[in-house]
Formats: sequence, structure tokens, C-alpha cells
Amino acid sequence: MPRDATRNPAASGRVPAPPSAGESLPGADAPGTDGFSEREAWREVCAGWCPLFAGFRERGFSIEWHSFQCPFQLDWTRSFHPQSLEICLNFSGRARLLNGRTAVELPPRCGVFYLCGEAGPPAWRLPTAEPHAFYTIELAPPFLARRLSGREPGLHPLVRTLLETAPARGAVAEPAPLTPEVERLAEGLRQPPALQAARALWYESKALELAACFLFQVSPEAELFCDRARRLARDRVERVVAILKSNLAEPPDLENLARQAGCSPYHLSRTFSAQMGMTIPQYLRKLRLDHAAELLRTGRYNVTEAALAVGYSSLSHFSQAFYEQFGCCPGLYPHPGPLLTLKARRRGES
Repeated sequence: MPRDATRNPAASGRVPAPPSAGESLPGADAPGTDGFSEREAWREVCAGWCPLFAGFRERGFSIEWHSFQCPFQLDWTRSFHPQSLEICLNFSGRARLLNGRTAVELPPRCGVFYLCGEAGPPAWRLPTAEPHAFYTIELAPPFLARRLSGREPGLHPLVRTLLETAPARGAVAEPAPLTPEVERLAEGLRQPPALQAARALWYESKALELAACFLFQVSPEAELFCDRARRLARDRVERVVAILKSNLAEPPDLENLARQAGCSPYHLSRTFSAQMGMTIPQYLRKLRLDHAAELLRTGRYNVTEAALAVGYSSLSHFSQAFYEQFGCCPGLYPHPGPLLTLKARRRGES
């Protein structure tokens, strides 16, 4: 696949620009003793790469936020720390990784982790109309070994492989939809409540929390009843979310949703609200407006077309709801800016 990529940094309408906590940190760009630096990988996205905590060499982990437009294919592999494990929380945009010779697709609102050997896994951020918005949590083997020692029976096989021997090649786990708990955890990463002196400790706790969510794999026979109940509730909610996303203009009613989820309407309503922190109608409205914002950002839809595409028959109701969620009228919503430079554009076309 071609390695050229022209990037246009633009903030996502769904995800605000990073606060001061995400400004460039000392050591974030400097090459280590092995000569590795992520700076070259993200050179042309500039403000789209935001190290939230740059402590990979000193503390064994780092957390980064990425938000940029990608009109051409971006070689993502160059940003991977050799001999590490990386978790990606992909909120927007699409990516592709290679697990051996098998392509692993990473769609929006999914998470995945992968082992980074001396080379690979080969990975690309793909050109899409919507902006790329994702977190990466980079974990060094010594950091993981200190905290996961003695817990090997419950670990994912790829994690056990990393702890036993340094992988020569990369490997990719199976992507999974982001759970409501992970989404809520991720929302706070760019707004740490801790004081500056305690921020390293706070970010380390979040890195461990995410590791606990992604790196363990319990067999069904060893699963506790309460854990199974929570998993089934998450599965039902994820199924409903997938149904709503694929039917924004004409979503099924509550009875139909409950039938497809395998429970009663009353139980589904309670479960969904408990998992997502909002009712099904509130979540559907959010999905509709998020997708309408994506359509407007492409510049190929006017306000009326975007409203109809997501199921609004009243333009006034759409405009009011859009203003309440995004703080501006849909007619004034920003479109993607121009490409960074003529040179970058030519590189992308070569």
C-alpha cells in the first residue's frame, strides 16, 4: 500500500479541541536512546497529534489524543513504539491493520490492542470524509510485567506472549465495540481533575484501568454470575446501538428493539439507561445529530439534505436540536479547511 499521506488538521465536531492538559509535553518529541521518535510520523498533522502524558521512557506508558482530517492514506505504523503494546480507542475515522496476512478493519467507536514488534504490525489510517479522532495508550513490557505478574491465567494470549518474550513481529487482537464504561473513561482523559503534581499518578491509574478492560480474557466456565449479567447487559446495549446506527432515518420502535435484543421493552429501557447514562430516544437524537454534523463537514450536503438524511422532517426542529448539541446553527457549522500546503497536496497525489 502507498505510504504517502496528506493531512489536514481539523477538530471534530463531536470532540472539542484538546485543553491545556494536552499541550506538547517535554520529551514527547525527543528521540530516545534507540533513536525512535513519533514526531516524524505525525509531522504533517501538527496540532492533530496531542500527547496528553508523555512518559513512555520514564514511566513505561504514554497517552495520546489524535484529531485530524485524512484525505489520503496515512502510514500509521511509523508511530508505534518498538517492543510495546498499544491500545487504540477509535471514536471516529477508519483504520486497517495487518495481523500476519489478514487485514483487520477498525471502524468508528471500536477499540483494539496490538503488539508492536521490531517492525509492525503494518497499519494505516484510511482516507474518509469524517475526521479521525482516537486515543492511543502505549505500554512498555516492563510496565505491564510489574503489574500483571501472577495474573497470567486470565490474560489474553497475546499479552502472555509479550510478557514471555519480546515479539519479533506485530500482532493484532480482535477489535470490539467501545463499551459505555470505556467511552466515559476516555471522555475524561483530556480534562484531568488532578493537580499537576498528581497528574502522572492519575494518568497511570487510567492506563491501568484501560489495560484491565482490554487485556484480560476470561473463559465462559470461569465467569462469575454477576460478571456474566453485566456482559449480557452490555451485549444487549451494543446490539441496540448497532441497530440504531444503521437505521437513523427510520429507527424501529421500542417493542421491535426489545424483540431483537431478546428482552422486554421495560427491561431494555432500564438496562440501556443504566449502561449509557441516557434514554434510548436521547441517544438516538445524539446519533442523528453527530451523523448530520459529519455530513455537513464533508461540504457535500446542505442543511436540509443533512436533516432529511438522519430522519428529521422539520427543519426548525433539526436546527434547534443541532444548536443545543453543538452550540451553533447548522448553516454555520464548519466545513473541513484547505489542505495544509500545496507541497503536501502534491505528495498525496503522487
